This record gives sequence, structure tokens and C-alpha cells, in this order.
Amino acid sequence: MWSGRTISAWSDSQRNLGAYTPGETVRLKDGTDFILQADGAYEWVSDTPFTRKNGKRIFYVAEIPPTFTLDNYKEVLGAEGIGQSFINSLTVTIPATVIPILIAAFAAYAFSWMEFPGRQILFAVVVGLLVVPLQMSLIPLLRLYNDVGQTFNVPGKSYPGIWLAHTGFGMPLAIYLLRNYIGSLPRDIIESAKIDGATHLDIFLRLVLPLSVPALASFAIFQFLWVWNDLLVALVFLGKASDQIVLTSKLRELLGSRGDNWEILTSSAFISILVPLGVFFALQRYFVRGLLAGSVKGG
Repeated sequence: MWSGRTISAWSDSQRNLGAYTPGETVRLKDGTDFILQADGAYEWVSDTPFTRKNGKRIFYVAEIPPTFTLDNYKEVLGAEGIGQSFINSLTVTIPATVIPILIAAFAAYAFSWMEFPGRQILFAVVVGLLVVPLQMSLIPLLRLYNDVGQTFNVPGKSYPGIWLAHTGFGMPLAIYLLRNYIGSLPRDIIESAKIDGATHLDIFLRLVLPLSVPALASFAIFQFLWVWNDLLVALVFLGKASDQIVLTSKLRELLGSRGDNWEILTSSAFISILVPLGVFFALQRYFVRGLLAGSVKGG
């Protein structure tokens, strides 16, 4: 009946649930004695015959032992549309990770090895963008995107929009990290390539990119984690249709509007983190090397 539950305290009033302990004899207001055991059995003793038709209302605190079950995981994995939302998240995350890496690598090479007016000032502006809060720039960015969409007859909420948004938000950090790494590459290699007649494009594609794999992988981990776990940008730039809703937004809907289904929160979070964990363990050998390589510059 009690399914392993044990009563730790009880009372005849809900205002003080811990008034009595199990097994304690308590004299009630009507002159009867009441004894409640830890297993739920009780004894109600009266010197006179009972005349009341209803029993006595008792409030108790029960200790319920934990049970281990996979029901929450089954509920999340079996939810309608969860597979499509997983694919939608990959559709958002993969391009939003690759695009800023490609653009930032070109920019980082230019800031490191190309001479042009205002290079240091422009780089300082890029670094300064790191302190701009995402929430503050969402509304102006959305207005600009809607204006451009109306001009070129592009749908208001689509994948290209969120790709560009994540690219813009990830570019300052990407340029900063890659510039520190690419700038620490040996100057002799770059100058030797120039002497041999290589152009900047040849140097970038044949020398800089292969040597910058650790830095590229390091930023790829950061960007993938950020985009995969994003909810705010997805709510702004994508709809809630089955072909657009991402995994984080879908899991939020499973909780209910008032958080009634809160018990699936931990299981859904564990399921959603499996892909980022796989990406991290696949690239972790480059992670520390890529972050630290540009921090100390040789003489």
C-alpha cells in the first residue's frame, strides 16, 4: 500500500506538519488518543463509543525512497516531432559554425600579415564588439534583416537569417582567437613563400590554413556549443513550425507553459548535450593547443 514510503512526522493540523513523531500517543481535542506508526498503520482509541460518521483527518510527512527509471528519457525521445527538431538543430548549427570560421580565418590572416591603413584601429573595433550584449543588438539586427528581406522579397523567418545572425555574433571572438594564433606563426615561412612568388591567397590556403587547424578546431567547439544550446536567437529568427523549430525550443514546449512537466528537464538536457559532447571529445586534442598557441609569442 505504501510502496516503501515511511512516515517521518505527522499532525492533526496542516500548519504544523512536524508536531508528532510516529508511534507517539497523542490526545486529540475530542478526548481520543491517536497513534500513527511509521508504516501507515494507526490506532484510534476512545473511552466512549464513536458517534462521528467520518474519520479523523491526519496530515503527515512521508519519506519516499528514490526509484531509478528510464521513463523520462522514453517520454522525451518518444515525443512527437523530437526527431525533426534534432535535424533542424543540425541544419542551423553546422552552417552557423562553418561560415564564421571561414570568414574569420580570412580576416585574421589580413590583420596578421597584410599591411593596410587603419589595421590596428579596425582590429580594436572588432575586439570591442566582444563586450556588446547579444540582447541589446537583437532588435536592431531583426529590423535590419526584415528591411532587407522586404527589399529582396526574402521570407522573414528562414534558415539564412539565423545563419547570418549567428555568424555576426560569433565573428568578433573568432577573429580575435584566430588572429592571435595566425600572428604567432613563424615569419620566416611567410616571407619565404613571398620570395618564391606566392600570393596572399596561396599563402593562406597552402600554409596558414593547414597550420591553423588547432585554432580552427578550438573555435569550432565554442561556436558549435553556443549555437546548439541557443534558444533566444532561434525564437527570434525562426518560427515554431515543424520544419523550423530547433531542439531547445522543442524541449521547452515539452515542459508546458507553466512548467508542469518539470521532471523531464534533466533527462532532456542530458539528451541535448550528447551531440556537443561528441564534438568536444572529437576535437579536444586540438582544444588546449589551439587556445594556448597564440598566447606566447616567440622572439
